[in-house]
Amino acid sequence: VQLQASGGGLVQAGGSLRLSCVASGRTFRSYDMGWFRQAPGKERSYVAHIARTGGGSQYYSNSVKGRFTISRDNARNTVYLQMNSLQPEDTAVYYCAARTGVRTITSAMQTDTAYDTWGQGTLVTVSS
Repeated sequence: VQLQASGGGLVQAGGSLRLSCVASGRTFRSYDMGWFRQAPGKERSYVAHIARTGGGSQYYSNSVKGRFTISRDNARNTVYLQMNSLQPEDTAVYYCAARTGVRTITSAMQTDTAYDTWGQGTLVTVSS
């Protein structure tokens, strides 16, 4: 499995961006998909994830809840991250990730060790 993220760029505070992550392979619908981010000088942190089953249940970090929306299109092998009301503190490299193995508990999906496949990252810069 390979993941290709895109959609990053420069945006003013209050603006929006939509990130996309396309996965190779024919079993995308069986993957849990997540987004993480790494701000300059900080560790990588959880943003959101969407489950492989259960209607694609979505989960978010408190810092983005209400502003970001994760979604998936299994026909296109793609997971999206719609980011609204962006703030300078959202500036980071955003990574998509997949858990292709057996399912784990929801809380564990907020840790990067739960994922076995990572994309290359896309830079989001929010100016004030």
